Amino acid sequence: MKIYPLNLEQKISFDKIRELIREECSSSLGSDFVQKISFSRDSVLIQRLLDQTEEFKRLLLSGEYFPTTNFVNIHPYLDKARLEGTFLYEEEFHEIKLGLQTLTSCVDFFNYNEQEYPQLFQLLGMVNDDRTLIRAIDRVLDERGKVKNNATQELAMIRSQLLYEESRLRKVLDAVFRQAKSQGFTPEDASVTIRGGRMVMPVLAEYKRRIKGFIHDESATGQTVYMEPAEVLDINNDIRDLEYMERREVQKILTQLTDILRGYIPDLRKAFHFLGLVDFIRAKAKFALKIEGNKPHLERSKQISWKKARHPLLELSLKAQKKQIVPIDVSLDPNRRILVISGPNAGGKSVTLKTIALLQYMFQCGILIPVEPESKCTVFDQFFIDIGDEQNLENDLSTYSSHLMNMKNFTRFANKRTLFFIDEFGTGTEPQFGGAIAEGILIALNKSGAFGVITTHYGNLKQLASKSQGLVNGAMRYDVEHLEPLYQLEMGKPGSSFAFEIAKKIGIDEEIILHAKAQVGETRVNYDRMLLKLEGEKNRYEQLLLENERKEKQLNRQLVEYTELKATLESSKKQILNEAKVQAKALLDDTNKRIENTIREIKENKADKEKTKQVRKSLEEHKASIKPEKSKLPQPTAEIKVLDGEIKVGDQVRLKDNGAIAEVIAIQQRTAEITIGDLKSKVKLSRLERVSNTAVKKEKKALARSSGFSTHTRMLEFSTNLDLRGKRGEEILPLLQNFIDDGYMLGRTELRVVHGKGDGILRDLCRNMLRHMPVVSRFEDEHVDRGGSGVTLVFLKEN
Repeated sequence: MKIYPLNLEQKISFDKIRELIREECSSSLGSDFVQKISFSRDSVLIQRLLDQTEEFKRLLLSGEYFPTTNFVNIHPYLDKARLEGTFLYEEEFHEIKLGLQTLTSCVDFFNYNEQEYPQLFQLLGMVNDDRTLIRAIDRVLDERGKVKNNATQELAMIRSQLLYEESRLRKVLDAVFRQAKSQGFTPEDASVTIRGGRMVMPVLAEYKRRIKGFIHDESATGQTVYMEPAEVLDINNDIRDLEYMERREVQKILTQLTDILRGYIPDLRKAFHFLGLVDFIRAKAKFALKIEGNKPHLERSKQISWKKARHPLLELSLKAQKKQIVPIDVSLDPNRRILVISGPNAGGKSVTLKTIALLQYMFQCGILIPVEPESKCTVFDQFFIDIGDEQNLENDLSTYSSHLMNMKNFTRFANKRTLFFIDEFGTGTEPQFGGAIAEGILIALNKSGAFGVITTHYGNLKQLASKSQGLVNGAMRYDVEHLEPLYQLEMGKPGSSFAFEIAKKIGIDEEIILHAKAQVGETRVNYDRMLLKLEGEKNRYEQLLLENERKEKQLNRQLVEYTELKATLESSKKQILNEAKVQAKALLDDTNKRIENTIREIKENKADKEKTKQVRKSLEEHKASIKPEKSKLPQPTAEIKVLDGEIKVGDQVRLKDNGAIAEVIAIQQRTAEITIGDLKSKVKLSRLERVSNTAVKKEKKALARSSGFSTHTRMLEFSTNLDLRGKRGEEILPLLQNFIDDGYMLGRTELRVVHGKGDGILRDLCRNMLRHMPVVSRFEDEHVDRGGSGVTLVFLKEN
């Protein structure tokens, strides 16, 4: 017995994993391999499959070019070509050619990257890299998959003659058609067309006797007939003969090419088997990236040690809902082989069991699993599972009977190389007897040396796990304060069902709960109460521990920053002092020399007043040159005080975004009309703040004294018109850009650009520039009375 039951894959949802991998395949070649995925007991094969997928995952992450299209399934074409005397059509050869091009690209890639992807390189052993066939196809077919004109000399002559005859036919038919049209024999807006593969012209039905020729078709109304004039009958016949000759020559060429291909069929089957395998491995790698799958370490000794294991299907579902999955840590070894998981309903027991079962099955199918890379796995020979309701109406088996049937098989065939899973162990019958039978089965499974995971609510099984070698308890964590599951697995302790607490939260009468406690017994109630207390204390300690770790990390980070800053300041201080000392010494030496020279010159000139005066002046100039410069930074001005209260007409206000001072002259709903000097504008009240009149007067005086840039002055000087008439193309961009930027900065919403009409070149140039300016919302022609298309109105976005 290898796996049990036969529908195991459906029970653990592996069939959905298979389907997700199939969706990542780019062709039926890869999809065929997906169906062949199977549970393996061969550790060497499993390791190779995992290595191949891991290498392809690295390839995808590297961003290197690798073929992604034309993984063509050519096996039907090979079956057809296998028969003597048959030939493949042009489109079939074109498909084979595309597939061969993909094949050669894959072969070249793996040959070039042998060291980087050794496991994938080994797959080339099934490919005979003989490119004679693709060269033969290239000589015959063009890039569109059609037979080339020069494929043979005969075909070149036939197609050349065909082109000549078609040209002659067109000229003769056009002449006949023009004459008939001039006589009014044809419908209006009619033209030469094709019917039955022959060129014909439309003629009004009442005039069909006026033109000699052959009628091929008529319109739906019968008012128009499509006639082949007698003048072109022979030419059309010649063209038809040439088309037959062309078809026979193409068939002859394709037959010869099929004969060449026939000898390569065995090699082609192997090569496209390789191509399908590559597509399949890439699909597994893409799926691994989607679920963040990794390759765990494969251990010879029986053990499972997973870090942050996640159910891939559940995680994908939660991601779609923008939710996070809670990962689990699992550890089983020869001393703790069977994990007994307990805890409240809806606490995650079954999900945890199915997660372990699914990931182990995926692993033994050679699929990367969502665990941390340092996790460890082993290979089991047998895989048993008992999940869900297996009531069988045909065999008249109840749910509990079907569970017992499974348990019979488990205990009969389980051994040291078996991994089993049992959900809700012992349920389905009277708890007292069900628990006793489950305990006996668990003892038997433990004696077999098998590994396994079971979920249960039975207290006797928890107690058995706590005192038996080979068994280990596991609890699903629970927030006892809010009575909510945490979906975390904690190994080494049993979990409480929290039945009384949940019943109380739901609102069951206290009298009912007290009666239930009396029925259970004081010992069991105290046991659950102790578990509840331990869980609460553990939660509190974990919160404290997390908070301490966070503070410690923050403290360490600040300590490092302080140490680095201190070292930087000390280093800068020493450097600045050294530079200052060097400069001071140089300055002192230079000053001493000047003083000595001054004294010497005074002595040499014997205290001549004029000369002494000049020397002293020179010394004073040097003294002034070495004085510290005064700071050229602008001195802080008194900040204008912002007043609280509602803005009213007559108030002095300041624009928040540019600091300009204005006076409110009107208010309408949420918009205020303001004046800045002689300029009027409308702005939203939210952009204004009320200021004191005294502070405004001081500001204006300061602006009058200042000679620097002023937003206030800029607003007074700004014109909403820009005249570009007479400007060259290269002059327009800076002028227009500055004009739009200034207008937007000063809060304007409508500007005028005068460019004149002329040939429209200057207008088109301006509007092309305006389209690419992010602050421009739209533009349009000015009113006809104010310039029309010679002026562009520009509307700016509100800032």
